[in-house]
Amino acid sequence: MIEFRHLRYFIAVAGELNFRRAAERIHIDQTPLSRTVRDLEDQLGVLLFVRAPRSLQLTPAGVRLLDEARKILLRVERIKRVVRETDLRHRAPLRVGVADGIAQPKLAECFARWRELASETPLELSEMRATELLAALLREEVDVGFTFGVKDDDSIEQEGAWTYPLKALVPTAHELASLAAVSLLDVVAFPLIVCSPDQEPGMQQQTDAVVRRYTAAPLVEGEAISLTGLVTRVGTGLGIGLVDGGHLDTLRRADVVTVPLTEEVFITTYVVHKRQRFGLSDALQRFLAHVKTLN
Repeated sequence: MIEFRHLRYFIAVAGELNFRRAAERIHIDQTPLSRTVRDLEDQLGVLLFVRAPRSLQLTPAGVRLLDEARKILLRVERIKRVVRETDLRHRAPLRVGVADGIAQPKLAECFARWRELASETPLELSEMRATELLAALLREEVDVGFTFGVKDDDSIEQEGAWTYPLKALVPTAHELASLAAVSLLDVVAFPLIVCSPDQEPGMQQQTDAVVRRYTAAPLVEGEAISLTGLVTRVGTGLGIGLVDGGHLDTLRRADVVTVPLTEEVFITTYVVHKRQRFGLSDALQRFLAHVKTLN
């Protein structure tokens, strides 16, 4: 079977008309080079060179093969270039799951900057609940996700991506609305609207851990299955909410007021991915490194 190496070696010898110089040119020993050219002649059943003691000349068959071999290798190079260009245009995207209805400015900044830094690897975004994100990661339906936290699983890596300060969200008519800042001890004295542990487990766990530093039995007026639902309940006057500043930055509503806390308390947004036995893909490693630059 004629291989590409046969043609490359033949072209080198035909160009130099000297086996020694051809071997030096393509960085191999002269013996395997001569053997490969002889093997090519045997397979074709023709002589490609007239070998004299001090000279080497192409036969008519050799001249024709040289022309055709150059065309073949040029065509191969064109094929490689076209295939690589196609791959760059249609490279498999990095599949990202966004849980908990996260709508923080840093998340949008993360995606926008990635598009600038790694345009060859597009992002495919899917919105889902935290429980759905965990299942999608385990089934490898998504490569990476953002959440306030998923259930602990030995197969899943959770790393803090960034934090936002925790703030109080109160109705505009509430007595705390006029304060420049409020302590958590004062906040927990009022009925609270909290996130559902089933629908928003990460946010619920983080805020509950903060609240229980100040009271063992918080007065919970209601549970919301989403952050937008929590804001609506607060705006209705049903209670006070504790929400990360990132989401409050996206709100421009007349029925609620954001009040900073006197304590320094933060909510963490996590980037999560499945542990891989043989290591993460290059694209995912680059993306995780990119995320760390945003905190």
